[in-house]
Amino acid sequence: MKYIASGVICAALILASCSQPNSTSTARQPEDPQKTAEALKHFDQNKFGMFIHWGLYAIPAGEWKGKYVRGIGEWIMFREKIPVAEYSKLAGEFNPVKFSGAEWSQLAKDAGMKYLVITSKHHDGFAMFASKASKYNIVDATPYAKDPMKELSAACAERGLDFGFYYSQDQDWHEANGRGNNWDFPEKRDAQVYLEGKVFPQIREILTQYGKLSLIWFDTPGLLSDQQTADLRAMVKSLQPSCLINSRIGHDRGDYAQTGDNAIPIQVYTKDGKWEVPATLNDTWGYKKNDQHWKDPRDLIGKLADIVSKGGNYLLNVGPTAEGVIPPASQDILRTIGKWLDVNGESIYGTNPSPMNIRDITWRVTTKPGKLYFHILNWPGARMRVDGLESEVKRAYWLTGGAAVPIKKAGNGIEFTLPAKAVDPYDSVLVAEIDGDAPKIAAGYGADEVPAKLDLYAWVGHLRGEEIRYDWATQSASGFKKFENASNALVYFPYKALDGDYDVEVTYSCANDAAGGKFQIVAGRRGANPDGRVEGTIEKTGNQFVTRKAGRLTVRPQTGQIIFDLLDDKSAAVKIRKITLSRASS
Repeated sequence: MKYIASGVICAALILASCSQPNSTSTARQPEDPQKTAEALKHFDQNKFGMFIHWGLYAIPAGEWKGKYVRGIGEWIMFREKIPVAEYSKLAGEFNPVKFSGAEWSQLAKDAGMKYLVITSKHHDGFAMFASKASKYNIVDATPYAKDPMKELSAACAERGLDFGFYYSQDQDWHEANGRGNNWDFPEKRDAQVYLEGKVFPQIREILTQYGKLSLIWFDTPGLLSDQQTADLRAMVKSLQPSCLINSRIGHDRGDYAQTGDNAIPIQVYTKDGKWEVPATLNDTWGYKKNDQHWKDPRDLIGKLADIVSKGGNYLLNVGPTAEGVIPPASQDILRTIGKWLDVNGESIYGTNPSPMNIRDITWRVTTKPGKLYFHILNWPGARMRVDGLESEVKRAYWLTGGAAVPIKKAGNGIEFTLPAKAVDPYDSVLVAEIDGDAPKIAAGYGADEVPAKLDLYAWVGHLRGEEIRYDWATQSASGFKKFENASNALVYFPYKALDGDYDVEVTYSCANDAAGGKFQIVAGRRGANPDGRVEGTIEKTGNQFVTRKAGRLTVRPQTGQIIFDLLDDKSAAVKIRKITLSRASS
């Protein structure tokens, strides 16, 4: 994944044309940057959307021939190297008679989501819509024999939800010239043949058969050339000028930036334009019947506030069953979020990001002219001090109920007097009305200034893997099991916030009999040598949290991830509360 700046699309793209098979090639219209800018503004105001991963992979649901398959559900064909001839037989079993576009779109509406994105074709190559370009689609190859996307797009329009499609434009395990399947096909392939025979015609179909699309969510551009990507963009913008394109189209050709999966930047991030976090309700994207690791609504509401406060949108995924049912647990969680947004949506929709940098996990802040919305995620007790806020606060009150909150000036900031218990069990929103539209922030506290000493709490990171868990009581993550595939790790995403050498400390607890395991902290990028690495040993702490020095870590602006994991299983039960990075003086 690569961040891109919106509005930096090469002028050559505007007039680019893409070849089409037979006589389907048409002249491209010049791109209209104003329509893209207007669509981006609307997208930024939406903040919260539903992602849906649905396809043939919902039938095996994480198992193949009686064997449990680790990893995310929609990758089962790749993980098990299932031959096309065998996997494609699943289409004959796919009959989602319980699917209801009205129910799915209403669930998104109930959850407070403003847009919906669904997989039209994932990496397995199966089209979930009517396609003349390939008979390998839900209408022609299944007993269902209907196009659910027609119903879903219409239901979204009826409820005022923006509608978009996911489309895997390069990786296709069903096609000899698609990327990824080297167990059925030779590794050498001709991507242009694949593009002209399947991708361009199917992109045309989804752009012309389902009304207005708010966006096309491309994925894994892989080895496509800059020109092929330019052709793809030109087709989209010619057919639907207001349709947004995410950065995973490749070659910096997107309108907005896509973070990695479940990847939330550690700091406010606005320097490269608008961005979005795709994330899951459990460990997988496509349905897996044994994955019941549903995230706590408190965690998801907190993540929504965290992402919006940093400048992003939150695209939260559900994985329906092969029958067409969104799991009841998913529905309950989403409706809980929706009830919170019914009361607190003013602090999310249409807001601006935090004017202040991120220092801990007590609160996040979003803004509108003259107002700051403090999202209190971890109750601090009788008082909450906000250092660095120099604006005069005219009054403060709870968004829930409107009760006044006493305030007083405290040094270079403000102190709020709070009740003994949280006002809201998930996220208590305190509104501070200030003098003037824009807040005044003291030097060193601004959103573009990273503290010299930065605490990366476990809650801020991505808990990668199926066994790792977060404990709210101790504010720590544990369950660092090692596997050949999909090991557990705690992953942070700096996204250009850090640059230099940092002294590293780890705050953790460990039972004495579980000590002795080796850990590593790696700063790196996919496909490149690490920018920095420190290693150490988990020491005895008698189950008490302690802070231990770990070494010095180099982090660069291009560093994509900072990963904590274990080199063996001996100390898998260690509880990691936070990793602290202090800028090295020499």
